[in-house]
Amino acid sequence: MTTTTFTSAAEARLAVARQVADAVLFEGYVLYPYRASAAKNRLRWQFGVLVPPSWTAAAAEHDFQHTEVLMEPRRGAVLSVEVRFLHAQRRTVQRARPDGGFETVGELRLEDRVVVPWDEGREERVRVTVPVGELAGTGTVVPFGRPAGEESEPVTDAAGTVVGRLVRRREAVDGVLRLSAHPLDGPYTTQRLSVVVENTTAWLPEEGAGRDAALSRSLVATHTLLHLDAGHFLSLTDPPEWARAAAAACRNLHTWPVRAGEPASRDLVLSSPIILEDHPAIAPESPGPLYDATEIDEILALRTAALTDEEKREARGTDDRAAAVIDLTESMPAEVLERLHGAVRGLREVTAPALSAPVSAGADGGIARPDVPWWDPGADASVDPAHDHVLVDGREVRAGSRVVLRPRLRHTDAQDLFLTGRRALVEAVLHDVDGGVHIAVTVEDDPGADIRREQGRYLYFQPDELDVETP
Repeated sequence: MTTTTFTSAAEARLAVARQVADAVLFEGYVLYPYRASAAKNRLRWQFGVLVPPSWTAAAAEHDFQHTEVLMEPRRGAVLSVEVRFLHAQRRTVQRARPDGGFETVGELRLEDRVVVPWDEGREERVRVTVPVGELAGTGTVVPFGRPAGEESEPVTDAAGTVVGRLVRRREAVDGVLRLSAHPLDGPYTTQRLSVVVENTTAWLPEEGAGRDAALSRSLVATHTLLHLDAGHFLSLTDPPEWARAAAAACRNLHTWPVRAGEPASRDLVLSSPIILEDHPAIAPESPGPLYDATEIDEILALRTAALTDEEKREARGTDDRAAAVIDLTESMPAEVLERLHGAVRGLREVTAPALSAPVSAGADGGIARPDVPWWDPGADASVDPAHDHVLVDGREVRAGSRVVLRPRLRHTDAQDLFLTGRRALVEAVLHDVDGGVHIAVTVEDDPGADIRREQGRYLYFQPDELDVETP
């Protein structure tokens, strides 16, 4: 067993899963508006926090994660394990004094940024490779630790003059990784793999100590990557019929394992404190990490671009990752922002066998998209939203018709019910691929109708939700 390096093959396979793993590692690291002074950035790190054992009684957080997953290793198989977490370190800001010394201050104002105190996350990894045959019985126990430390970094102004420094301090953390595997009863070669990550830091909180003191001794955003070089893992989300009972019996506490990597791969598992589906992937339209995955990239990009210059200066001084988000949104081309507006993938994948061009794996491991969509309304002569019509009570309704809205509960939501009885102008008659008809309208007397029309943003109703207005 080794705790230092992986084989090149294992390293290459684990790299495939790290893009999603990075999103897990830094989820919530710094939230919009990316400033330390924002209220939402004062309570840090809610996912995958393994606190010291002495702190579990004081808070609803835990000192361990327990993963169980089913695997079918071949003879001589080797398991590679990578536990990843953030080690919190407190950054204080000091200003240079004329006498050559430094004094701690609440902020350091520079031309391009406002540097403020902040708790940073230092990425840590614990790596283990072990033959599956050594995991029988009590298995393998791997202690690990990270020492306390302090370091400083000079802060310079635009002219290169040292005007202050950043002092980073971190506390020692200790932990243990426990690995074991047990064969299931029956004719199959299936084994139940158990992976336990514990925080074993010996720390007794002083009276009045808060969560911040515990966080500095915690394993933050903890998650585990697994790779099997010979054999495969079974899905716990959608196991084969014969393995359903065994999958249901797996105990997963404070984490959930899913198969990772390309859609067809079975040699990788990501066990994450955030529940994911099998083979999770970052959307190809995403321009880069925004650290706020509970929001939509388009909204975050637009809101970040709308921050004031002073707000952007503070964000740049809060954290290097926050500064990168500001730079990203300021340099984002219009075509990249347009891609964030939305994408439909499901229909293309379901109907892929009907494509004239063969479907192959893309460079990112996903399905390669053909140059021509499987159905392009702009190239289909049988549909013309601007001139098509539909019959409502025996009368033609087309673009330019005036109607009275009669929303029905089975078709719409509560907001549309407020439009009952309102008059509207039909903008287009649209046909979907399932044969349904949708009538796009703008409401009369709506002061934003011209803007909606220019942007192509309409309200949609079905024919039985309209009355045709008498000329």
